Amino acid sequence: MAALREHARQLGFSSLGVSGIDLSEDERRLQQWLDAAMHGQMAYMARHGSKRSRPAELVPGTQRVIAVTMDYWPGQSQPPLALLAQSERAYIARYALGRDYHKVLRSRLQRLAEWMTAQLGTLNYRVFTDSAPVLEKPLAREAGLGWIGKHTNLINRRRGSWFFLGEIYVDLPLPVNQASSSHCGSCRRCIDACPTQAIVAPYQLDARRCISYLTIELHGAIPVELRPLIGNRIFGCDDCQLVCPWNKFAKRSELPDFRPREGLDGGSLASLFAWEEPEFLRRTEGSAIRRLGHQRWLRNIAVALGNAESGAEVAAALNSRQNDPDELVREHVRWALEQHRSRGQSLPGKVPSALDLPTVPTPQ
Repeated sequence: MAALREHARQLGFSSLGVSGIDLSEDERRLQQWLDAAMHGQMAYMARHGSKRSRPAELVPGTQRVIAVTMDYWPGQSQPPLALLAQSERAYIARYALGRDYHKVLRSRLQRLAEWMTAQLGTLNYRVFTDSAPVLEKPLAREAGLGWIGKHTNLINRRRGSWFFLGEIYVDLPLPVNQASSSHCGSCRRCIDACPTQAIVAPYQLDARRCISYLTIELHGAIPVELRPLIGNRIFGCDDCQLVCPWNKFAKRSELPDFRPREGLDGGSLASLFAWEEPEFLRRTEGSAIRRLGHQRWLRNIAVALGNAESGAEVAAALNSRQNDPDELVREHVRWALEQHRSRGQSLPGKVPSALDLPTVPTPQ
């Protein structure tokens, strides 16, 4: 296992552990979450039945799961809370500023699995990274890589939570690691910081209120009552991680793949709103943002422009798309313009967020 961990480190993974495949308690909690319809439009969460929580049903013969993490905090990014306070600039979740993590992790997981095969002579395996019905966080917890925090993200005592997860399903009875225990204690900073109160109870997230869901997964109109709470977040949300005390131990990514590119880190809302579809496709090539499509990109920015401080640039941007060919875009533009009219041109937009909290843990 030491040689495996060392090779994983050379490939850019920050930690590795081995999990068993009994996730019966997590299966029960998943079903409760689905029964409460907290997955919203994410029908894929229920589509594969028990395969998500039973690895051997997804990949017959699976006996163990090798779980890995890869740090992604981009050291060259803008200070996030300062960016959230600038209502005329766009905030994009830190994981999406660089290359699509699916591509980065999948290729390196494949190389790790091929190295294992060369060492062992034979190995049946499949690699995954947020790409199939896999309970990634419970598997990582069982592999000793961290615990699932009250915000439902995985937290590691030595690395915080700014990392991606990946898995290799294998047909070998490898020795398993001890599962991680929780260390959230009485802390509730993530719950209090959530702009839309999507963390409805400790360890329970209602995706229908989550800004990441609203700006990425949702395919129709964003609920009107939640639009003012989104602020300038146009792709995802990091607030619950930004306030987590454990992220003072987070590590900056050394991989060039995750460095910000194409002006996506703190670009002005007006300039991003001006992108026509060919430019959007060109600038988001190889990025996780491309999955949005141009229509929802404009939808999200229209909401952020409606929350921005009133000014000539914001007004011009919104007016430029009042007659957009797409009704979804036009409706969100109308809403945004009404926000500025209703509060008067001299009134700044208020961006609800976690900005009043005193400190932000800084990755090392």
